[in-house]
Amino acid sequence: MYLHKFHYTTAAVLLNTASPAFSFSFSPSPSLNHQLARPRAVAKQTSTCSQRNGSFKKSSSLFMSDTAAIEADDKDPPLFEGLLKGITRDYKMRLPLYKSDFTDGLNTQCLAAICFLFFACLSPAIGFGSLFGAVTNGAIGTMEMVSSTAMCGFIYALTSAQPLTIIGSTGPVLAFVATLVQLADKMGLPFLPLYAWTGIWTSAILFLSSITSASNLVKYLTRFTDEIFSTLISFIFVVEAVQNIGRSFTNPASTFTKGLMTLIVAVSTYVTANTLRGLRNTVYFTQGVRKNISNFGPTIGVLAGVLIANWAKVSQGAAATLPSLAIPPTFATTSGRPWLIPIMDLPVWARWGAFLPALMATVLLFLDQNITVRLVNNPQYKMEKGRRKNNMLDGMHADLLVISILTFITSIIGLPWLVAATVRSISHVRALSIFDSAGKLKSTIEQRITGLSIHSLIGACVLFDKPRAILTQIPKSVLMGLFLFLGTSALPGNEMWERMKELFKDSKIAPKERWSKVPTKVTMLFTAIQMGCLGAMVYVKESPIGVLFPVVIAMLAPLRFWLEKSGVVKKEYMDILDEE
Repeated sequence: MYLHKFHYTTAAVLLNTASPAFSFSFSPSPSLNHQLARPRAVAKQTSTCSQRNGSFKKSSSLFMSDTAAIEADDKDPPLFEGLLKGITRDYKMRLPLYKSDFTDGLNTQCLAAICFLFFACLSPAIGFGSLFGAVTNGAIGTMEMVSSTAMCGFIYALTSAQPLTIIGSTGPVLAFVATLVQLADKMGLPFLPLYAWTGIWTSAILFLSSITSASNLVKYLTRFTDEIFSTLISFIFVVEAVQNIGRSFTNPASTFTKGLMTLIVAVSTYVTANTLRGLRNTVYFTQGVRKNISNFGPTIGVLAGVLIANWAKVSQGAAATLPSLAIPPTFATTSGRPWLIPIMDLPVWARWGAFLPALMATVLLFLDQNITVRLVNNPQYKMEKGRRKNNMLDGMHADLLVISILTFITSIIGLPWLVAATVRSISHVRALSIFDSAGKLKSTIEQRITGLSIHSLIGACVLFDKPRAILTQIPKSVLMGLFLFLGTSALPGNEMWERMKELFKDSKIAPKERWSKVPTKVTMLFTAIQMGCLGAMVYVKESPIGVLFPVVIAMLAPLRFWLEKSGVVKKEYMDILDEE
């Protein structure tokens, strides 16, 4: 079984509990690649843009003045704004940079990211596709999932305001669809028309949320929630990979030899990818060689795993032949049904009644989308295109509009709903990060080429025979090693993870961290509370009420504010531990 990604964060519940006076305070450093989104230095930045692209001078100048005006008017926007105000603001800041979104993606680092993320996006799509096929009795399967990933991912990369976000299916959506199947069976309704109407209502609510700037609710979230959320997703990736490797030993259809080879291939893939990715921080070779090998590290890891698996297959025969990716041989729906769902087959009362489950679906998609985009927009990645200084909300409203449209399209043709996928998105951003000689992140390559190329390649696997034939030769164990890499590579920089490791360090010789001014007991208490929240979320995720998982996430932000107001963690300490 592949990923069960039950992850998202709060919105509506936060309104009545979070402190309205709370605001973020970020200080992102200027990027060396893009000096376009600094509204307080309009003349200088216009000159910079002109030097890079003479034909782009006029639009860049207009962009600078527009951004300056926007910052003056909307430093702290209300929870809900006038119709289309947020969307207009997002596109007004991003569209003048649209040409550079393509020219900036023509380099070897982007090529390396494409190769890596192609596998990182395709394998979960195949895994989730098989799970959807099981819970929907074949109504929605692998072909629908891969097709949705290719089509929606391409459109999102082309039209979104934050194109570094990668969209995909998630565990909560899978759980919700399983519940919808059970509801259809109990009420004697056809599943696909009910799914379509639920999606239509959901897309309508998301559309209203986007045009009223409802994503401003995300401003109530803090590092406390982000850290728990990120750790949970990494935990899920690692645990799922380990469980899949473990099942190769316990599955009656497998043998000890196959189990051992699965372990060897997965570990080889992970170690190769992880070692080569860290080469940039060593003194070996020249800086250019270190950079290129590091960028292509995950791809080289995949190739190494494939070579080891093929060597075992050739030398040991069927006894060491490992299961490979299962991709449908032809481009058609899993069950052979028409692509367009007959939505009028659902009774009129049920069409209106579908509004109720759509409310839950909206919560799932809204929170999943916005919490991930917030993580992608984190100032630590030093992105500036279409961004106001110290603002993490820019782009969210336009992106939610795109998601609402895609939800409508996928609903009427019976494809899975997709939203921002956390680990894939963060891995995408980090694959495009540029580091200085000391290994410190100095900027991120902001462009659309990688997202468009990744999903174009996935689309080729759907439409053409030869790419499908090649991919069916890749063992699943290689992808398990890649999942281990994805999960562990997202942990560095997560302060909750760093504090968890600190519990086992000798404080006398360990280097001082940013939070060292906070008493050790307070730091340990704060970390223990986060770990308790993480454990609670894992427990609920695995329980029969896993579909209600958003309620647990919804309590994180109110809990954080309660910790401060009740004095469990004093404000001066909370300001340090939860500093953005």
